[in-house]
Amino acid sequence: MAEQTTTLQIRTPEGIRFSLLLAGPTSRLLALLVDFACISVASTTISTVLRLFTLISQDIFMALTILSGFVISIGYGIGCEWYWQGQTVGKRLLHLRVMDEQGLKLQFSQVVIRNLLRIVDSLPALYLVGGIASLISRKCQRLGDLAAGTIVIRTPKVQLPDLEQLGTEKFNSLAAYPQLVARLRQKVSREEGAIALRALIRREELDPTARLELFRELAVMFRSQVAFPAEAVDGVSDERYVRNVVELLFEQRGR
Repeated sequence: MAEQTTTLQIRTPEGIRFSLLLAGPTSRLLALLVDFACISVASTTISTVLRLFTLISQDIFMALTILSGFVISIGYGIGCEWYWQGQTVGKRLLHLRVMDEQGLKLQFSQVVIRNLLRIVDSLPALYLVGGIASLISRKCQRLGDLAAGTIVIRTPKVQLPDLEQLGTEKFNSLAAYPQLVARLRQKVSREEGAIALRALIRREELDPTARLELFRELAVMFRSQVAFPAEAVDGVSDERYVRNVVELLFEQRGR
């Protein structure tokens, strides 16, 4: 059995280190039970509606019930984890999140793979295969996580960081667009914001070339989430843009 770790240390090519708190089997099981309850409610509701097909044919009703049950059980996880950036109802309640195991942005293909293999993890009953895999995996990964290259982390409530350590700034050009700021806060995950914050705090430790490349990549990532008008970003350096984004993210989340 591999020795499990509760904290995963990740180092970026630019030399930034950050840690992720891995979710254990107990919290993942509790989140799974909540999700099962949600799926059961949805399946029962759909089954009640489909019962109208018994007026036409009992066989059609049974076929549609089985098909809908499969679609709901798989589609629930895929839909929630993609829309909520790695979370389902259960994971949100237990403060858990699915992430790429390298700390990168979760891809749709990863969400699909880990949820399709949930069928294998649930064999032969009571999630026995997935439970055993999680216990022997160093990163507490079930088979779906291993195949998709994902991990499940804990996301404790983040306290408002001291933004003064980022340097005093007179004007944040992005703050003039509250609707776009709200969309940015919705799309950018807590972990992505934390990585950018650490990069800003440690920027003076970086080699100048690495510093430029790091903030270029962070700025590209944030700009891909929400496109601000040209007048808000013209003449703004990548590092300044990232600083503006981080300020808006943590001002909201610390309230």
